Amino acid sequence: MFLGVDIAKRKFDCALLVDGQRFKSKVFANDRAGIEATVKWLASQTGGAAIHACMEATGPYALALAEALFDAGHTVSVINPARSRAFADSRGVRTKTDAVDAKTLALFCQALKPDAWAPSPKSVRVLQELVRRLDALTEMHTQETNRAALAHESVRGSIEQMLHALETQLEEIKQEITKHIDQHPDLKRQRELLDSIPGIGAATSAWLIAELATKRFTCARQAAAYCGLTPAHRQSGSSLHGKPKLSKCGNARLRKALYWPAIAALRFNPLVQALGARLRSKGKHEMLIIAAAMRKLIHIAFGVLKSGKRFDITVAGA
Repeated sequence: MFLGVDIAKRKFDCALLVDGQRFKSKVFANDRAGIEATVKWLASQTGGAAIHACMEATGPYALALAEALFDAGHTVSVINPARSRAFADSRGVRTKTDAVDAKTLALFCQALKPDAWAPSPKSVRVLQELVRRLDALTEMHTQETNRAALAHESVRGSIEQMLHALETQLEEIKQEITKHIDQHPDLKRQRELLDSIPGIGAATSAWLIAELATKRFTCARQAAAYCGLTPAHRQSGSSLHGKPKLSKCGNARLRKALYWPAIAALRFNPLVQALGARLRSKGKHEMLIIAAAMRKLIHIAFGVLKSGKRFDITVAGA
């Protein structure tokens, strides 16, 4: 049996595909009680048999349900929303409601058998929460700083107080990230490996560990594709010859985290420097060069994590 789940903030729609053609649908609250009710409902509908569930990657809204279904012995797939949209378009689905989307996901799961998902270790999930909270606080700090530049004196005091509070929180979260990694030998070893790469510092290594290190990639290209750093070509017949662009169908957080490290690597990492020089000699645009540097950093990071060896230019450049 196949289960499609359309996730929203406060509820999720389930569509259980029975006998390959009939659906049994139900809506649950997206909270702990609703998740427990979902597991019980599935057991009552399937006689305790395992099913293959499919849902879109919607961040924290989907994580708790995915973990509960996994713990209950079911196969779970968490897919890029673009894949389900393309599948719906291919079937000519014109209606878009939560119930219809859940059925589409069940049919997608039946037809394409997407790869199984497994939760990251708890230590990594905690690190993910910490680095994502750091990112949110950094964004709020930037917003308040921008407001302060033109703020009227009547609100400037409030903004300064907020900036002070945010700066305190930022420092505390940074310390907590360092402490958390230090407490887990596997995370600490991964940080040491990543910190050996010129251009990657403590902040970026934390992002890479949290978002990349536990993924089951077999090659560096898969890691780059996960980050949305592979080129998307647009060509059809003799009339359409679009320039390749980044696919951006991947982890936007990692792309954001790699931007400034890539610029630093273009100055200090010999491998990335050589790549940048080759591209500049061909007249490539600077943003394309930075994107290529980001992709190169992912390839290097994948290599040191997979090999368990610190960055060595004589090996990485071979």
